[in-house]
Amino acid sequence: MAAPKTFLDFVDDNADKFIDRLGEAVAIPSISADASRREDVKRMGVWLETELNKFGVKTESIPLGTQQIEGQVLDLPPAILGRIGDDPKKKTILIYGHFDVQPANISDGWNTDPFKLHVDKESGKMFGRGSTDDKGPIMGWLNVLEAHHQLKLPLPVNIRFCFEGMEESGSEGLDDFIAAEVKRGEKGWFHGVDCVCISDNYWLNDRTPALTYGLRGIAYFNVIVSGPGADLHSGIFGGAVHEPMTALVALLGKLVTQDGKILIPGVYEGITTADDSELAIYEKLDYSVADLEAAAGGHIAVSDDKATVIMARMRNPSLSIHGIEGAFSGVGAKTVIPATVGGKFSIRLVPPQNPDDIRAKVENYLQGEFAKLNTKATLKIEYLHGGIPWVADHTHWNYEAAKRATEAVYLKSPDFTREGGSIPVTLTFAENLGVNVLLLPMGRGDDGAHSTNEKIDRSNYIQGTKLLGSYLYEVAEITKT
Repeated sequence: MAAPKTFLDFVDDNADKFIDRLGEAVAIPSISADASRREDVKRMGVWLETELNKFGVKTESIPLGTQQIEGQVLDLPPAILGRIGDDPKKKTILIYGHFDVQPANISDGWNTDPFKLHVDKESGKMFGRGSTDDKGPIMGWLNVLEAHHQLKLPLPVNIRFCFEGMEESGSEGLDDFIAAEVKRGEKGWFHGVDCVCISDNYWLNDRTPALTYGLRGIAYFNVIVSGPGADLHSGIFGGAVHEPMTALVALLGKLVTQDGKILIPGVYEGITTADDSELAIYEKLDYSVADLEAAAGGHIAVSDDKATVIMARMRNPSLSIHGIEGAFSGVGAKTVIPATVGGKFSIRLVPPQNPDDIRAKVENYLQGEFAKLNTKATLKIEYLHGGIPWVADHTHWNYEAAKRATEAVYLKSPDFTREGGSIPVTLTFAENLGVNVLLLPMGRGDDGAHSTNEKIDRSNYIQGTKLLGSYLYEVAEITKT
């Protein structure tokens, strides 16, 4: 069932209005990892709930408990739950998204204010933190709702919404809520859900739409090394004391090789080698080493072989070192010996890896390697958060509906991909609800989510809105009895 022409035309006619809506959302600095921005995250939730209510969605703001962050105990941002439609003859789709964003400062290298949507009319690129991850897709759903509300078109399916404000910080509090809510049965928000749709990932490139059926998990660590009671002068103490930074750098250097091989014993246990049929899938994808390097902004791929690079991105585990806290990083030449430093790194996981097992292996390895350093500094390992990897059945009618919608809007078949990033709630929904979960991306592979100058293209935002709406109609068509 193709989406009505009136709906598609409404999206085109109201494109500027929809872009203004995205600008309003981007302007709220809803950074979940920053305690000083917690009220902004809550404000974003209130704004979102108000928008949903405008279009007939019944909502509830759900408290998720408290969190210890930066030495404080703060309330977690409430989840925003919504429902519209209760027709037993229609399928019920659960839509998930997150309204929190990664930290961003113009001093990080942004060309424009990250919390003011900058629309480059010549290129069509719209820059702003959260523009593609994940406020753009959430605004797409609001656009779909507004179109149907204004046109007085009945939605082809029943919809349930679950929007959270902690995805960028491990979705703290949400897993327990989902599990408890499912146990409430008919009284719960998720009763009767037939499938889940999440738009929080990206095409492989800037040409071909994609449907994603797998995600890597994550295990995130902070390795803290401490020594003196305060920062020291290197001219006075250098060479006479064990320095925490020296130990930390040595430890970080024992985690991964330059070509991405993880050095932690046992980390690859249980992971099967790709056979010829699986390799053929990767070879067919509309993606190349050049695409990866273009998105990365440099000729830095670990291999010139297409399948090797694709598997490294989405199919195999990886370890990345993210940064060091407590070290001197300003301008000038400060001759300081830091008293305490912390190195942050994460491992992206694939089946059958799980965060708890990887955590044990990492901690055992780091403790053993630290002991070999013979330093008088002390070691503390913090496990910050984790998520289990996920793979879905991409032959399910949920994916077929999304495929048909993609072909209707973009006039080409989508790539079926696995993604290298992590959305922990995906597996939570799949396991607790026992239904198929679809990842239906709006943005392109070069959007730069989590990076400076994050953007979404105008065409992806507007056509993506049409895609989300068309997907609802295709679900109704493919499942009608």
